[in-house]
Amino acid sequence: MKASQFFIATLKEAPADAEVVSHKLMMRAGMIKRLGAGIYNYMPMGLRVIRKVEAIIREEMNRAGAVELLMPVVQPAELWQESGRFQAYGPELLRVKDRHERDFVVQPTSEEVITDIARQELRSYRQLPKNFYHIQTKFRDERRPRFGLMRGREFTMKDAYSFDRDKDAALKSYEVMFGAYKRIFDRFGLQYRAVAADTGAIGGDASHEFQVIADTGEDALVYCPSSDYAANIELAEALALGVRGAASVALTKTPTPGKSTCADVAALLGLPLQRTVKSLVLATDELSDSGDIAKTTVWLLLVRGDHDLNEVKAGKVQGLKGGWRFATAAEIEDHFGCKPGYLGPIGLRKPVKVIADRTVAAMNDFVCGANEADFHLTGVNWGRDLPEPDLVADIRNVVAGDPSPDGRGTLAIQRGIEVGHVFYLGTKYSKAMNATYLDETGKPQLMEMGCYGIGVTRILGAAIEQNHDERGIIWPAAIAPFAVVICPIGYDRSAEVRAAADQLHDTLLAMGIDAMLDDRGERPGAMFADWELVGVPQRVVISDRGLKAGTVELQGRREAQASTAPLAEAATLVKERLAA
Repeated sequence: MKASQFFIATLKEAPADAEVVSHKLMMRAGMIKRLGAGIYNYMPMGLRVIRKVEAIIREEMNRAGAVELLMPVVQPAELWQESGRFQAYGPELLRVKDRHERDFVVQPTSEEVITDIARQELRSYRQLPKNFYHIQTKFRDERRPRFGLMRGREFTMKDAYSFDRDKDAALKSYEVMFGAYKRIFDRFGLQYRAVAADTGAIGGDASHEFQVIADTGEDALVYCPSSDYAANIELAEALALGVRGAASVALTKTPTPGKSTCADVAALLGLPLQRTVKSLVLATDELSDSGDIAKTTVWLLLVRGDHDLNEVKAGKVQGLKGGWRFATAAEIEDHFGCKPGYLGPIGLRKPVKVIADRTVAAMNDFVCGANEADFHLTGVNWGRDLPEPDLVADIRNVVAGDPSPDGRGTLAIQRGIEVGHVFYLGTKYSKAMNATYLDETGKPQLMEMGCYGIGVTRILGAAIEQNHDERGIIWPAAIAPFAVVICPIGYDRSAEVRAAADQLHDTLLAMGIDAMLDDRGERPGAMFADWELVGVPQRVVISDRGLKAGTVELQGRREAQASTAPLAEAATLVKERLAA
């Protein structure tokens, strides 16, 4: 490809609305152009990256035995009503009506449609297992789209769906896809982690996220450096810290004027923050047949003062699984007789359900609120001063240094960007939509399902967040828009330079290397700056001075200095560099 035949539109400055590095650099490199909030045109330079990402995905999905099809962007609402997700999905699901006032959705994912296909086409056990996938436009009506392709409303996603006879077979399909995903991300050339994760709105029993490691990532990833343990912080198990000792001090009501946080109380009393206990108040509502609130239960959740509540874990605790909310100020005052900041489990006005985190349940002589403004209780002990909690559960976020759940070291935390997710769904959708097959005895059985997604366009943003410097993007070679750029100095003035550049360009293309020849006649500084911004992995500079010595300059995008190489060996050396 020659630059004069391509479309290059770089900018010196990023638009004011570009927030994160990837957004700024993609705009400056002319890879995307904003059309509306969270909606972008993919310009030729960006589209080349997308197509390379898609090609790797297709190759590995096909290698894993998945079969490609294509499902529509607009889907009938009846299928979503059948699964129960038409209302449950929330406002992120874009609902539309056609001219006949029939309901449709602009799909964010395709579980319903693929299940409909399976129940019509997969009738016998002899047709299983089967895995279908497609790469298609998705739309999620984000309340606040931001960060360019990282959290847009319209995006491209690869989603695959497996269908099996039973759970054992489904888990084998899951493992096949898990392996395919590892090969895909290995080929992308990105540093990533596969972490155990919560199943979220899609549902199911088993789940792993594929996270690209980046300091700017929104997700906290927990891992053990000395073992294979890795999980999203929402799922990472927090073990109890310490063993409960005997009470050694008296229960005392202690003045703490104006000190409503655990940190302030600990500082006032000269105690470690780890001696304090934080109180969080939730509520659950039981509805009557008419939809009115028939009964409200108030819950007091206790975590150590230096720990944070994990809301995902809390939502899995018995009694809170059906949905919870934070209690209102009136409910708190009614049960505790006090405003937040001084709450605790002793001296309540009305009974509440008490859930203690595992670490809190192992504490003795701790500090908590006295349910009276400007006072806390010190020397609090389970059994002596208050009953054992109604329930002990893991309800906190882990912190770096916690013991690993596998007993093989301590935990560390790093940031990541979710770009892929694999789920074992079980019969969540097949049961709701009656997707069955006939077994060997002729009896209908529900199909076991799995689903597997990769955010194709999000890969671009994640790759840039991980790979950039002050000059611009640094693409891994496998997904770069061009693998090598030839930068001839004086292409429009020197016949020798032009002939050498054209010959090298043709040789690289014949070797199957995706080469760009910048024939625009730009000044060296401007030409180099453009391709450093775009992030092409390898650069070859051809000049009259070099040609007189029979040499060219080679420089990798991550290298600080160029190296000299014989012109005759340039193509071979570029190929070796890319392979390395």
